[in-house]
Amino acid sequence: MAVFTPVSLDDLTRWIPTFSLGKALAIKGISSGIENSNFFITTERGEYVLTIFEKLSFEQLPFYLELMRHLAQHGVLVPEPIPNQEGAIINPLHGKPAAIVTKLDGEWQPAPAPIHCAAVGAMLAKMHVAAQDFPIRQPNLRGLSWWRETTPVVLPYLPQDGQALLRTELAFQENFASSDTYRQLQHGPVHADLFRNNVMFDGDRLTGFFDFYFAGCDTWLFDLAVTVNDWCIDLDSGVLDMPRVRAMLDAYHAVRPFSAAEQIAWQPMLRASALRFWLSRLYDFYLPRAAEILTPHDPTHFERILRQRVAHPAPALYQAE
Repeated sequence: MAVFTPVSLDDLTRWIPTFSLGKALAIKGISSGIENSNFFITTERGEYVLTIFEKLSFEQLPFYLELMRHLAQHGVLVPEPIPNQEGAIINPLHGKPAAIVTKLDGEWQPAPAPIHCAAVGAMLAKMHVAAQDFPIRQPNLRGLSWWRETTPVVLPYLPQDGQALLRTELAFQENFASSDTYRQLQHGPVHADLFRNNVMFDGDRLTGFFDFYFAGCDTWLFDLAVTVNDWCIDLDSGVLDMPRVRAMLDAYHAVRPFSAAEQIAWQPMLRASALRFWLSRLYDFYLPRAAEILTPHDPTHFERILRQRVAHPAPALYQAE
């Protein structure tokens, strides 16, 4: 959520009359993230979030925004897209697709406790179940095909041990993706980027998930692995914090019970999640785009996590009864 395409209050004032939100009063760029241009906006009707999509096209965007609307209408706590006066939720601004969504209350939780992890696990399971009947299908654009394309691009920037790790892990994931166990995993729409700063809390009360613009159809277990690898770790070492892990997994399992195949696939999925974000951070760090506000992330963080997940057995998803 950097700012690649600046929008002034004058720009917003000229654009906002197509919505039934009243007069534009204020706009402020959001610095976190590196994919789209995001702004907090204030109108006579309240506070919202404006996103200008820098990579996703008009043709790709219905999946993301309609998914958010579907989830909101099924009781999942997510921002809801605001249609303009003609009912369109995707509208051009500065020649690029843009959308306005409701702003969630609260703040993100930088130091989550087990109570926060349990709330996230339960809501994530509820989201997966609610999205089962979502009619639009779009693959995870940062899935295995993207890993294959990106690996040779970033390899030259790595030392020999890093290159060896990346090649070995990609081969492992390609092999696992062709296995019978993988084919038994449940698939559907997933968030795919549910980091701490994409969830809002009011105290200990979860108020919503946001930033669905890496969403796609993938295994539900991969989505959970992404979440655990951010919420339930020591940030310095990447080591899993077991009270937080247990809180998240148990809360998820209580809403949507895990299968035997998912138990087997758990460690490969934790590794897959670490690989995906190591690759994207390598790419964004070494091949950045210019932006008015940009906060690049350290790729070595997910290299450490990947090495941890390769070296140590995964905690059990659930205890067999």
